[in-house]
Amino acid sequence: MSENLSLEMLNRASHRRLNPLTGDWVLVSPQRAERPWQGQVEETADPQLPSYDPECYLCPGNERAAGARNPDYKSTFLFTNDFAALKPDAPPGEIDDGGKGLLVAESERGTCRVVCFSPSHNATLARLSVDEIRSVIDVWIAEYRELGSSPEINYVQIFENRGEMMGSSNPHPHGQIWANQTIPNEPRKEQASQLAYLQKQRACLLCNYLELETQARTRMVCENSCFVALVPLWAVWPFEVMLLSKAHVPDILSLQSESGTALADILKRLITRYDNLFDVSLPYSMGFHQAPTDQKPHPEWHLHAHFYPPLLRSASVRKFMVGYEMLAGAQRDITPERAAARLREVSERQHTT
Repeated sequence: MSENLSLEMLNRASHRRLNPLTGDWVLVSPQRAERPWQGQVEETADPQLPSYDPECYLCPGNERAAGARNPDYKSTFLFTNDFAALKPDAPPGEIDDGGKGLLVAESERGTCRVVCFSPSHNATLARLSVDEIRSVIDVWIAEYRELGSSPEINYVQIFENRGEMMGSSNPHPHGQIWANQTIPNEPRKEQASQLAYLQKQRACLLCNYLELETQARTRMVCENSCFVALVPLWAVWPFEVMLLSKAHVPDILSLQSESGTALADILKRLITRYDNLFDVSLPYSMGFHQAPTDQKPHPEWHLHAHFYPPLLRSASVRKFMVGYEMLAGAQRDITPERAAARLREVSERQHTT
């Protein structure tokens, strides 16, 4: 392989790209972008949802599946998940059956919260005002502070699964917060990489990365005074985006009032672009990666969020992670540069129904 690959060559020939946050490589195959599609085609019409659904267990005043009744909330609404994946009273213990480090398990304590973004059943983050999104962010901040203050909790994961395609069990606009006793796999890998970079380069990995992306601008999508949305060089999903704080802050607790509002602004603008890309409420999984809550200093951490939408070339064709991806490594056809250009081309004015 040439030692001096140009961007033009990267857009024409198969190659691989390094994700410095995880150490993983992604295979990029731009020549496959024009292949004919005879695979699964998804339904494309967005359901016409009412503003209130008497059968929805997240709507105001309705009874949830486990029997509790929601208050008649007017803004955001938070509650502990009735069917939580993590429980604070899990019995402690661990096993190493056979003593060879092969049959190993240990208990994991924690809790799971649900955050209803709005009382409106048919709302989305993109359709909320900046002030309404800021109210959601304020809940995220308060929960990160409260959950992270517990000595039992060492990581707080804030995320949203949007749309049936990404496993959302209810169309009511909501996200989740899972608080773990240990640091989960993905942030643990990112922590190791960021710490190693800091120790070697005496600089922040993502600060340096953002500086290079700001100079290149080929993968930038949009930005404001405090945040940048871009398609990372190593993106796996077709229209994957990383949201980065311009300031070196480790977590959402470190956001000032201005930057909290700027986060609401960039979320609305980015997700609106997503919706306008294929004229459909684009499904995605998104979540924030930030410093652990283990009461230790983490100068290596730089606040960021990942967006993973599964649609590939239209509202009806999705990317499947199968075969090579499951057995060997991540692979994509459309280059991150082309994906960023597509997202830059679409409007930030909401025009889906």
